Amino acid sequence: MTLIKSISGIRGTIGGRPGDTLSPLDIVKFTAAYGQWLCAQPSASKAVVIGRDARLSGPMVSQLVAATLQALGIDVIDLGLSTTPTVEMAVVAHQAGGGIIITASHNPAQWNALKLLNAKGEFISAAEGAAIVASAEAEDFDFVEVKQLGKYTTDEAALEAHIAQILALPLVDVEAIKKANFSIIVDGVNSSGGIAIPQLLKALGVKKIQELYCEPTGHFPHNPEPLPEHLSDIAGEMQRGNYDLGIVVDPDVDRLALVCQDGSLFGEEYTLVAIADYVLQHTPGATVSNLSSTQALRDITEKAGQPYYSAAVGEVNVVAKMKEVEAVIGGEGNGGVIYPALHYGRDALVGVALMLSYMARSNKSAAMLRSQYPKYVIVKNKITLGEEVDLDQLLAQLQEKYKQQPINTIDGLKIHFDTAWIHLRRSNTEPIVRIYAEAESPTPANALINKLMADVKEILDTSNK
Repeated sequence: MTLIKSISGIRGTIGGRPGDTLSPLDIVKFTAAYGQWLCAQPSASKAVVIGRDARLSGPMVSQLVAATLQALGIDVIDLGLSTTPTVEMAVVAHQAGGGIIITASHNPAQWNALKLLNAKGEFISAAEGAAIVASAEAEDFDFVEVKQLGKYTTDEAALEAHIAQILALPLVDVEAIKKANFSIIVDGVNSSGGIAIPQLLKALGVKKIQELYCEPTGHFPHNPEPLPEHLSDIAGEMQRGNYDLGIVVDPDVDRLALVCQDGSLFGEEYTLVAIADYVLQHTPGATVSNLSSTQALRDITEKAGQPYYSAAVGEVNVVAKMKEVEAVIGGEGNGGVIYPALHYGRDALVGVALMLSYMARSNKSAAMLRSQYPKYVIVKNKITLGEEVDLDQLLAQLQEKYKQQPINTIDGLKIHFDTAWIHLRRSNTEPIVRIYAEAESPTPANALINKLMADVKEILDTSNK
């Protein structure tokens, strides 16, 4: 049982004791703290947009969130079953003071979370999140009298409005997509994407759509994180059928993974690379990704004569860097595409529209596009450290050991080698330390991870003597 408070929101497992899990009491406390924070913002609208993915605990959590906000005198606009990017855009459309997305994103079914948005429909900052956590723990709330309770309304047209804005983007070529006569299969992991992605495809003029796990029951048919080891079903369907593209999203539809015509995986890391390539061909400018994303984005950006920048892991950090450098495209290597011409949030729907436009305009298959990018392999591992381990001190010792190499410390420790890198950082969503390594093949990437894990063991063994 777990409860995690981080830059990625308030996330935990359902069931168990308050304070140890995302219990009803914790949901109310953190929602109340967020509502209190929102009411204190200058000129803030006293309205909050909420929406959820299809996981089984969603309706229960949503009702608690809505009632708590109303008890603070805040009006609630409920999108019901929705996507993370749709909620983000609806906050702006409704001129609301903020938003709460009820989703644990890629986590398994026993998890849920509250993702907190500001009035721009963007994730709150780390400092704001820390203030809200402190308020929740102090139970520093002031609820309104009965005549001041907030109103509750619904909005069933938010997804339609979201799709309409995607279709209006200059780089989304609806006519080219229609003429391409694509045949597409969609894995919606029995959540919101099972509704949103087919609806988008129909609006783009795609007539041949095969739906796989698109009933929003919340019973995930496989691990909902769109990693290769979880996508054997759609890969098999691609091999047996005659499809141009396979589309996979996570439960809240902010991550996009693609499957090529032959059933091979395009690679989550390369979703952003391909879409950025298309955008850069038409809109010169900077690109941004996080420190744990493939260096292929840097390669194609610099090949186009444009600057590339890296940011700390976490959507809010990537967005901040994108704004700073006025990036035309950015995101994270987990299939998270952020296209500021639409909004500053990871959005699988706009990713699908841009990818299909690229394929249609270039007359190239997904496999052909994938083959033209630098070939790197990222290997991932993790370490569970005891509570007694000082991670900052551990990373400082590793930094000293590798001080002859280029190093980045804005988020954990990233060490660069000739055509490879390794990155160690504390997870925002799980009680672990993540280790990522990238090289031109799996062997050197795995060797880097094994070397760093051995270094960690040596340092810990020495400190325990």
